Amino acid sequence: MANGEILGWVSHRFCMLGPVDGPPTMSLPKFVIGMVFALAIVVAWSYFDGASLSTTVLRVIGCAVLIQIGYFLLVYVMIARSAPTSADRARDAERSLGAEKVSEGEKLSARRSVH
Repeated sequence: MANGEILGWVSHRFCMLGPVDGPPTMSLPKFVIGMVFALAIVVAWSYFDGASLSTTVLRVIGCAVLIQIGYFLLVYVMIARSAPTSADRARDAERSLGAEKVSEGEKLSARRSVH
């Protein structure tokens, strides 16, 4: 079975866990387009449901808030799971060197106070 072979109506690539073509990305234009389509579906659903204008507005606001929360959580998880960059490794190395210098300085000041 090939990686992109379709099984029924679901692609085999869709069922795989983890990244397929590299690290996951989420750009603002993709998010905005997806949000507009989702909100259009909510408006259409409300119209065909016969909801009043105020109910439709409340549904759209609720949907928009949920989408924003989901986007924030997705970006947070992507940042938390990302591999450290060379700048992160350099900063961690500097911090560890700084911690060693502080611990040596504390030892010297403790000796002076005893004598």
